[in-house]
Amino acid sequence: MANWKTPEDLKYAKSDEWFRVEGDVVTIGISDYAQDQLSDIVYVELPDVGTTLSAGGSVGVVESVKAASDVYTAVGGEVIEVNSQLEKEPESVNSDPFGKGWFIKLRVKDLSPLNGLMNAAAYVEYCSSR
Repeated sequence: MANWKTPEDLKYAKSDEWFRVEGDVVTIGISDYAQDQLSDIVYVELPDVGTTLSAGGSVGVVESVKAASDVYTAVGGEVIEVNSQLEKEPESVNSDPFGKGWFIKLRVKDLSPLNGLMNAAAYVEYCSSR
């Protein structure tokens, strides 16, 4: 089994995004497993602040030397912050996917969709079975 980082305080989607809940704000990024599979990330496209996203909708696009992939959200809400640093340093997603490599922050009214996501242990098991 690979040695992917999977912080215990996050929720994980089968589409390889992670979600950190702080009150009514949810920070979204892609997992260590996802950045490892994508390889060298060269571009990240994010929505504008003020954009309203629906649960299951696209948060943006991440492009690597291997592929381009949509990034999705499990919860709906208003984009209150984007990691504009990723425009200049998309490789931050590879080096620090849970820190400097976060994508967006959403203000969320209904957190209940996150209840259907995986915890760290379940996500590691899911990734190991692929």
